[in-house]
Amino acid sequence: MQQDAKTDWDERIAVRSDEDRTFAFPELDPPNEVTAVGGVGQVTIDWSPVDGAVGYLIFRGTGERGPLEPVDHHSGDVLSVPSPPYVDTTCTPGTPYRYAVASVPEVTAHGRPSQTVGAVPLVADSTVPAVSVTVDTVAEGTELQRPWEPMVGSERLSQLLCKDLTGGHEIGSELEDALRKMHDEIGVRTVRAHAIFHDDTHVIDGDSYDFSVVDAIYDKLLALGLRPVVELGFMPRELASDPTKTVFEYGAIISPPTSYQRWHDLVRALVQHLVDRYGLDEVLTWDFEVWNEANLEVFWSGTKEEWLQLYDVSAAAVKSVDVRLAVGGPSSAAAGWVDDLLVHAKRFGTPVDFVSTHTYGSPPLDVRASLERHGYGDARILWTEWGVTPTHFNPINDSVFSGVFLLRGMRSAAGRIDALSYWVASDHFEELGRPPRMLHGGFGLQTVGGLAKPRYHAMTLLSRLGPVELPVTYDGDGGGSLVEAWASRDRDRVAVLLWNLTLDQTKSSGAAELTRTVQVHLPGVDPTWEAKATTLAIGAGDIATAAAGLGDWPTEAELADLAERSRMVSTPLELHDGAVALTLPMPSAVLLELGPRRD
Repeated sequence: MQQDAKTDWDERIAVRSDEDRTFAFPELDPPNEVTAVGGVGQVTIDWSPVDGAVGYLIFRGTGERGPLEPVDHHSGDVLSVPSPPYVDTTCTPGTPYRYAVASVPEVTAHGRPSQTVGAVPLVADSTVPAVSVTVDTVAEGTELQRPWEPMVGSERLSQLLCKDLTGGHEIGSELEDALRKMHDEIGVRTVRAHAIFHDDTHVIDGDSYDFSVVDAIYDKLLALGLRPVVELGFMPRELASDPTKTVFEYGAIISPPTSYQRWHDLVRALVQHLVDRYGLDEVLTWDFEVWNEANLEVFWSGTKEEWLQLYDVSAAAVKSVDVRLAVGGPSSAAAGWVDDLLVHAKRFGTPVDFVSTHTYGSPPLDVRASLERHGYGDARILWTEWGVTPTHFNPINDSVFSGVFLLRGMRSAAGRIDALSYWVASDHFEELGRPPRMLHGGFGLQTVGGLAKPRYHAMTLLSRLGPVELPVTYDGDGGGSLVEAWASRDRDRVAVLLWNLTLDQTKSSGAAELTRTVQVHLPGVDPTWEAKATTLAIGAGDIATAAAGLGDWPTEAELADLAERSRMVSTPLELHDGAVALTLPMPSAVLLELGPRRD
């Protein structure tokens, strides 16, 4: 392996590691105009946004002077939310509460809470609360942003070459089919995965490099019409300072390198090889991401300073091939280390073309505030992992709740995030071992066997939205917080996606008191048009319910029957005076489509 004589990275990085990298987060004022309004089974908290906040933390207390505690919606991850409003369904109906909201400048810090406001969640009676949704169908509208299309997550891509069977299904071919569906049916353009430098790709061969396995992987991906997000990791055994430090069932090495110079040379050699093989114009459309979640010791056995060294070296290696190639990070868990990377990069002039981070169980935070604070406001924002839960083997992954959660998060991200990558495309995923049964709470949007879970159905509903976004207004109990809508127009079609969801995962199996009747008003719609509704709800598009009573690994005949019984169904609706009436349980979603009558 040749070394760049002009750059001694071990010596340069040793100097940098002695520098003081501490900084203080700004003191943000609490939000103004905080309100709390009680409804049946819920309280909706609203507030005015604060400049510089990446999110907000909601506090709740009982009694006149009782302590305030953060509201926990039981996601197992970050509790901060990116913007108002917030619907609290963890409350007890009939109990008076005090609410306050604090601004969050960075995920590990928050300012002082606002003044408290009171609200009482109402006890349900025999009347189902009503919500009114009005869509301005004749508005000029704006371009509908589609944050689900740029990227999806995947098991390490070496599994595309795997001939082993899981539950009688070949891993490589089914993973390939799952990724093909993401491209062909949903419109996804890139795939982000771990471990391109894992031992199973054999990139180091004695004193030279061997990228033949990487070539086979990327050739397959590009043949599907997809591009890779090249996550630079994990550590090849030949470069690892401590090869006993590993993560995952497949033993990915997480230690720093013995030599940063050798890591630089490996990264540069890979990038140059990709340019030589696929052409500079092609690789200029790829992103190079440095490592995965180094802020968790399970993924990085070194220190923060050592990871920042790794970032410096990796960025230099990528840019040494062509300065226009895109590199970024910190690829962190729970939105951490974003400010740390940007402060460091600004100090030393290290390039950051995009910021990437992850979170689960809530809509992604608005980290643009961090970028602007440090002078990187033009950098792209890629949430390269996101999902309903950070926990594998969790039944919520197979639930309708998780599908409706996906809709809420994508709507929140639209227009402020360049990519929101759901983690992951397929249940052929083996970080904690191969799947023990078809439905096992896996991260995948599709099962082993290639069946759609509710989250894949949710992606399908999103893909049917038109190119023009239309304004929506709400009224009623939970309108705009519990019940939301995303409205669009094509040349001769209006599509309105509506859902009913709380972030409260203790109610993931449903909560009757949160059911709402919804009157959708569509002024200006041609009265001769026909309407249809496609529903995602418990028992509709719901593979977990449809699979009840089946064995761990259904037969091919059972899979075919299950695919039919777990699909979404479209039904006709009647337009009355330009309005449509629906009932939305929690969780559920309905895609309302209106267009010229087909006789």
